[in-house]
Amino acid sequence: MNQPRRYVLRRFVQGLGHTSVGLISLFHLNVISEALASEVSHDKRRVQKQARKLESTALPLVLPETLSSLDRLKGKPSDYYVSEKLDGVRAYWNGKQLLFRSGRVIPAPSWFVQDFPVDIELDGELWMARGKFEELSAAVRRSQLDHDEWRQIKFCLFELPHGKGEFSNRYLELQSLVKRLRVPWLHIVDQVEFATLAAINNHFHDLTKAGAEGVVLHAKQASFIGARNAAMFKYKPFFDAEAQVVRHLEGSGKYQGKLGAYLVENRDGLRFKIGSGFSDEMRDKPLPVGTWLTYRYRELNPSGVPRFATYLREYDAD
Repeated sequence: MNQPRRYVLRRFVQGLGHTSVGLISLFHLNVISEALASEVSHDKRRVQKQARKLESTALPLVLPETLSSLDRLKGKPSDYYVSEKLDGVRAYWNGKQLLFRSGRVIPAPSWFVQDFPVDIELDGELWMARGKFEELSAAVRRSQLDHDEWRQIKFCLFELPHGKGEFSNRYLELQSLVKRLRVPWLHIVDQVEFATLAAINNHFHDLTKAGAEGVVLHAKQASFIGARNAAMFKYKPFFDAEAQVVRHLEGSGKYQGKLGAYLVENRDGLRFKIGSGFSDEMRDKPLPVGTWLTYRYRELNPSGVPRFATYLREYDAD
C-alpha cells in the first residue's frame, strides 16, 4: 500500500479512538472507502487511459502560447487579429466525423453534422454561451443524446486546417464557406483588428467583464501550423493548469470532518494545496486520490508554485 493510502487509513483509525460512530462524517466515510477501493480504481483508470490512447488519433491542432502580459506581444498590435477565447469544448471536423481534441468521436446528432462539408477539415469550439461550460461538457459526452441540449450548441470555427496562405486568407475562406453552407449552428469566431496595445487591453477588459474567458491573438501573416506555435497567443485574467490529487486534508471550524483542501502535484512535480473553489457537496464527497483536476491561479512565486490556486473543475483529457 503506498504512502497516501497508509496515511488516510491511519488517520481514520486514529480518529475512531475519540469519535463516536454516530459522529463519523460523510467525509471520513469517503476517505476510508476511497482508500480501500483505490487499487481497483487505479487499475481502472490505467486501463481507461490506455483505451483512450488506442482510440485517439493525432490531430493537426493549432495551439496557442500563453501570454502573461500584452507588453510581451511580438511585433505590432496591428499584426494580429484578436478574438474572444471561448470557454467551450475543442472540436475538429475531419471531413467525415466530429472529433474531440483527443481524436475520440463526439457523439453528435446526425442532423448536427449532416450538412458539414465533405473532405474539408474545420477546427473550432463547441459552445453554448459564457458561463455554460459545465452544461456543454455534459451535453456533448452523453451516451444518450439530448437533442434539446444540442439545439443550444454552436460550432464556432477559428481555423481552416491545412489551408494555404496567411491566416488572414484562411479567415476569409472560412467566412465564405460558412456563408455558402448556411448551417444555422455553424459560426465564425469574429476576428477584430486594433492599432494599439491600449485598444486591445480595453477590448480585453470589456469582454472579461461581460463573462468572457479572455482573448486570443493570431498573427495575420501566420501559415498553418498544426501544433503549438509562436504565431498565436491566449491572454486571460487568470492562468489555469492541471494537477493530480495526492491527499485529502481535513478542514477546521465549519469544515471539520469535511474536505479542507487538496494536496496536489502538478505536471512539474511541485506539490501545493488547493483550498478554495469547492461546493459544499464536494467538501462532503471529494474527488478520489489520483484524480486530475484543473485549477486557476494568478501567477507563480519564485519557486514556481501557483499563487492563489483555486479549484476550477475535474480535468478532462478531451
